Amino acid sequence: MSSGSRAHIVFLQGMPSPFFRRVGVCLVEAGWRVTRINLSAGDWLFWHDDHAINYRGSLADWPAFLHDFFQREGVSDLFLLGEQRRYHKEAVAIAQGLGIRVTVTDFGYLRPDWITLERDGMCGNSHFPKDAQSIHAIARQAVVLDWEQRFVDSAYQMAVGDLAQNYANILGWPFFPRYQRSDMRPPTILYTLASGWRLLGNRLRKTRTLAQCEELWNSGRSYYLFPIQLNFDFQMVAYSPFTRMEAALELVLDSFLRCAPQDALLVVKEHPWDPALPDWERYLHRRRRELQVEGRLVYLRGGDLNGLIQRSRGVVLVNSSTGLRALQLHRPLKALGSAVFDVPGLTFQGNLDDFWTQGTPPDPQLREDFFTALAATVQVRGVFFQEPGVTEAVTETCYRLRTNTVGELVYPHRTKGEMAR
Repeated sequence: MSSGSRAHIVFLQGMPSPFFRRVGVCLVEAGWRVTRINLSAGDWLFWHDDHAINYRGSLADWPAFLHDFFQREGVSDLFLLGEQRRYHKEAVAIAQGLGIRVTVTDFGYLRPDWITLERDGMCGNSHFPKDAQSIHAIARQAVVLDWEQRFVDSAYQMAVGDLAQNYANILGWPFFPRYQRSDMRPPTILYTLASGWRLLGNRLRKTRTLAQCEELWNSGRSYYLFPIQLNFDFQMVAYSPFTRMEAALELVLDSFLRCAPQDALLVVKEHPWDPALPDWERYLHRRRRELQVEGRLVYLRGGDLNGLIQRSRGVVLVNSSTGLRALQLHRPLKALGSAVFDVPGLTFQGNLDDFWTQGTPPDPQLREDFFTALAATVQVRGVFFQEPGVTEAVTETCYRLRTNTVGELVYPHRTKGEMAR
């Protein structure tokens, strides 16, 4: 769609950063009509200008409101953070039924300075091809990228924004009394206290954790790595066969103890943002005693992820982005959930019991083409929270929306001037 046509895009919930609002400003300058629908006080905090309206109705009334709004206002595009949030699932279904283009964004599959931009959905709902032939075909048309990191995001600004958004929802409840939290995290106060306590504990234990890693590597013991994922992450909730992480952990434990080489260890690594609700360290210590396998299981509350992957015999995970790092480091990989990288030739396609002895590294050419194709279609260079990466992401996102090239092959050698035209 050209910049001169009167497209109308609706923004729903986004990152607790200026990113959504700035993309909206860019589109307004290009002649688009822009509407932001705020569902909560936290949404309002990050976007409350003339382009924003507030929805104060119930979740039950949301579909009817949105269907009427989309039709009455001639909406052409819908833009949102993830398609699995309560309000977003309804919105996506309605938009697709009316022929409205849906664009979904989130942190990048590639890390650390990329964001994801896809049509209709991500991960298990991604349209990115899962066959080697299609991936090779895209890569042949794409420009080989410079993989050096260009931007740094701010964990501090992300944490501040997240806290501001969530506490605004609590304090601003009288203004949006019927809003129902749309993600799956624990209650805000509990989550904040638990996360802060765990992060402090991990920092105080950093030297001890690094020593554990060195001891593991110096021991010469072979090991497999299993990274814990967050119970409330939509990666687990929506894109995996597991209702909670316990089920995945038990499956891996059982298979490892039965089928992995007897001299191998299973190293379970905690997620860096895990609030210890539940406390996986205590859980695994208890299971080690119950199963009488003290010498075969190791739990780490941190450590050098690259080093842990590179020295491992393989990585097993649900669908964490750690899988992409394992592919980059050429390690055997088994995915238990739905993941954009779960492609024959990249990941082990047999059952988990066989992976421990039959897993092989990814095909080098397919791996190279996969990353090239992924970056050239559904990834945008930039970050959500810190300059200059935010401006880069805003500029590229605005270009892809205006040119209707979200999810399509986009040559990454364009200049900023070309993107602005």
